[in-house]
Amino acid sequence: MKRTFLKFLGAAALAAGVSACGGGDDDENRTIVDVARNNNFTALLAAADKAGLVGALNDRDARLTVFAPTDAAFGELATQLGFANAAAMVTALPASALASILSYHVLPSQELAAALIAGGPTQATIYSFESAPATLTLDTTGGVVITDAALAQATVTMPDVGASNGVIHVIDKVLVPPGVLNVVQMAQVNPAVFSSLVGAVVATGLDGALSDANATLTVFAPTNDAFAGAPGGLTTQQLTTVLTYHVLSTQVLSTAIPFGQPVTTLANQDITIEVGTAPVIATITDTTATPAEIQAVDVRASNGVIHVIDKVLIPSLGT
Repeated sequence: MKRTFLKFLGAAALAAGVSACGGGDDDENRTIVDVARNNNFTALLAAADKAGLVGALNDRDARLTVFAPTDAAFGELATQLGFANAAAMVTALPASALASILSYHVLPSQELAAALIAGGPTQATIYSFESAPATLTLDTTGGVVITDAALAQATVTMPDVGASNGVIHVIDKVLVPPGVLNVVQMAQVNPAVFSSLVGAVVATGLDGALSDANATLTVFAPTNDAFAGAPGGLTTQQLTTVLTYHVLSTQVLSTAIPFGQPVTTLANQDITIEVGTAPVIATITDTTATPAEIQAVDVRASNGVIHVIDKVLIPSLGT
């Protein structure tokens, strides 16, 4: 803890210099918007402007905490989602989606780095999902690393950039909230875990169906490591069968899994889910003798839910 705090003291000293650049006036006069503008958070401000959040971030009576992604972070998200650049992404996304994404970066109170370190593993944001504040998961064992709703991680690269109405912590990734992006997009924004799945989905042309805004799907999503251990040499049709074997046509949250009962997938073949023995959450039985372990549950997309598994499920592939 002491080592982590000292690390943040050094970064905070650098942050003081950043917050002072370009303005000439002190933190008592510059709002979060002023500080962001003076330090060239171009994409963040463009998104906030379209989302109608500039006024809230400029409120001099507020005391907010903003996790501010850099322009490079916005550019990375744009690339992952298939846009040419951050500006194109901001133009294309609805204002409501941008408002949800940015609200997920804001805490309703001012929390300096030391308070984040001392404050426990979760922080409630001002973004509400299913009538409750959506939370961020923080790991403060070596700085501050934030896990978002897509299970991807952002690092605070510069803490404690002061403003008159709160504090900015600069981060290297745009945080993705629950319930905004579709199933395919939620996988796209976490390539460290799901790039193999995304590649297979695109190769088989299933990305359109899994992106359907009117669907409510359940996807058992194998990790990259799972794909590395999967059989190769499949035809496109066989791979399509494998992938649809991981999908249910209705949304089934972890609290509603029908343990011990056959469940029919989109491949029209059944899987069976059994309660796991701690620390395993649950296991899935396919046509092989090796069960898949469910490693994480309830990754919420706009059109369904993802449960993460450690093995590619193998259906009957015929001849």
